[in-house]
Amino acid sequence: MANEEGKPAEGKGFTIQDRRRFSPDTGEAREKMPEETEGTSRAAEQSAESAGRSEAVEQEPVPEINFSTFVISLSTQALMHLGEIGNPISGKAETDVPVAKQMIDILAMLKDKTRGNLDPNEDRLMQDILFDLRMKYVEAVKKR
Repeated sequence: MANEEGKPAEGKGFTIQDRRRFSPDTGEAREKMPEETEGTSRAAEQSAESAGRSEAVEQEPVPEINFSTFVISLSTQALMHLGEIGNPISGKAETDVPVAKQMIDILAMLKDKTRGNLDPNEDRLMQDILFDLRMKYVEAVKKR
């Protein structure tokens, strides 16, 4: 057990350490945690570094999402599953034909459900993307 100052109390038990970043009395940030060990210090540094990286990623401008960018993102996924472009995580071109077929079917369903509601450019984009993906799908099936 520990008393309020974080010093071990007499007897068996465990020690409770206040690891809050802010002082409970004043509410101000602490410079260093009391009784911080080397291992916890390094873990905190690594956590801060990864948080900095995620903040940098979040600060990148996000492209505008509209129907065309949505359709292009779906077609990019289909191309990735057809092995035409590399997986963004591994960097390797991997083929998963059934998943590619599912993505192409999703795009075809989207085209059917939006019939009459697209402007001419969006309609042409859907036609072109579906034609290209279907041709690449046929090539991928022949290679199997």
